[in-house]
Order: sequence, then structure tokens, then C-alpha cells
Amino acid sequence: MTDTEKQQVFKKLVREKEKLETKIDTLRELTKPIPPGCEIGRVSRMDAINNKSVNEAALRISENEMKTVLLSIQNFDSPDFGKCRKCGNPIPFGRMMVLPGSSTCVSCAGF
Repeated sequence: MTDTEKQQVFKKLVREKEKLETKIDTLRELTKPIPPGCEIGRVSRMDAINNKSVNEAALRISENEMKTVLLSIQNFDSPDFGKCRKCGNPIPFGRMMVLPGSSTCVSCAGF
């Protein structure tokens, strides 16, 4: 990976971090407890509880993605950045742009 490509990946990581911060904030709002005295109908309340569960799952996924992005940003200056953690081969630039937190090449990710 060239220095220019590496800088593009870093910018992508920063944008991804900002996007995830916004998404996580929104999902945290949507997963607040539903008060029992909430003045909505029985079916609407059940729907709200179901939506809360879906949003909680999305929140967990987003928080895991954030951990991956933050770890990639932290390890950006490492000589191993952009190398597969399993085989040690370079991770293709295209993969890094699509999944900037990637720590494996396409071949190793399939195992």
C-alpha cells in the first residue's frame, strides 16, 4: 500500500468513526426504557418493545464496529497496519476502502 493509499484509508477510518458516533447516539436514544405508564395503545406498546429489541441489536453491532475502527486508528502507525493478521500478506487497498477496519485479507476472511 502506498503512502497516498494509506492516507486515504486513514481518512476513511475517521469518517467511519464519525458516522458510527452519530449512529450510536441515535440508537442509544431509541433504546431507552419504555415507561409502563406510557399513553400508547397495547399493540403500539408491543410494537415499541419489539422495535427497542431490534435497535438494541443494531446498537451492539455498531459498538463492535466502533471498537474495530478505533483499534485500526490506534494501530495506524504500526508497521503491520494493512497486513493480514493471519497470513501477513498485504490487505488489498480496495478491501481497506470498503472495510477500513479489516485485519484480514480476502482469502483468510473466508476461513
